[in-house]
Amino acid sequence: MSRRTFFIDEGLGETRGGVLLDGRPERLLIQRADDNPRLALGARLRARVAHVEPALSMAFLDLGEGAEATVSFKPDARPRQGEALEVEIRTEPRLGKLATARLIGPAQGTPALLESAPTLLDHLRHMAGEGDPVTGRIARQLADEAEAEALEVIHPLPGGGTIAIEPTRALTAIDVDVGERKGNEAKRVTRQANLAALAVAARVLRLKGLGGLVVFDMAGRGHDGAALMAAARAAFNPDNPGVSIGPISRFGTIELTVPRRGRPVTEILTEGAGGPSARTLGARLVRRLEAEAMAAPGGRLVATCAPAVAEAAKPALSLLAARIGARFEVKANASLAWEQIEVHAR
Repeated sequence: MSRRTFFIDEGLGETRGGVLLDGRPERLLIQRADDNPRLALGARLRARVAHVEPALSMAFLDLGEGAEATVSFKPDARPRQGEALEVEIRTEPRLGKLATARLIGPAQGTPALLESAPTLLDHLRHMAGEGDPVTGRIARQLADEAEAEALEVIHPLPGGGTIAIEPTRALTAIDVDVGERKGNEAKRVTRQANLAALAVAARVLRLKGLGGLVVFDMAGRGHDGAALMAAARAAFNPDNPGVSIGPISRFGTIELTVPRRGRPVTEILTEGAGGPSARTLGARLVRRLEAEAMAAPGGRLVATCAPAVAEAAKPALSLLAARIGARFEVKANASLAWEQIEVHAR
């Protein structure tokens, strides 16, 4: 039976929490000090209808303080422009898309946050069950490992082979590669790789926070459709309700849809770029300084990084100075590689 545990890493300006499935990262939640609480999953708000699109059965909402969302409506329940509504955030915003909300009912007054979203701990317990989270140094290590895996494109399969997970604007494509997986019968090897790919991909998609349309390009030909469907249902069961899985096609592909809820972790970490963003690297810089400060109590610390990373780290560095004192210096060096961070005590 699968076992889930969870952890919370309390950083300066950033908290990372996650779920482990049989010891492997399955979920990663990231909350940053500058996140907008009005756009957090589960937040309840009083909103104003800013614009109505009857053809799309959709209304655009003003949530206050610059936050926006959309809400769908039935043809016989069209809201009026300027009307106040009580809503709950159903999916967080992602690149190029507004948050979506669930209509609760009519309201009175100006846009306001009525009830904060569940805490990160609440979300983790909903995903993993009750219990106490792992904290401290072990949690930081687990969060670092989960973050690194979430940013990878190629993921190994147990027994050999790999999957490549690549999101696009329209869908997430997953390619299954048998690679050097060993076995005497090619058909059996391919079948085992495909079954393993479904289980690994389901876990990693949850880790990355990816949803929507997902297309698997399965390895080989002449697939056992019934076995693949059963494996897919089992692998994606934790994502229910809302998962829909189609049969394998004559082209060897399986299509499914997975509900979107939180903002994709990969988007948070990269902010739409190819690699880690300055904000993500700034958090790493602060964690490195904090770890070095614990290893060298009273020592003077010097960190060197790219200029944009140093700038992004400034808010958290102020918090670090309040915790350990102003005994560190951050030097910006434009000649360093983007992800290069050097920290030492002197």
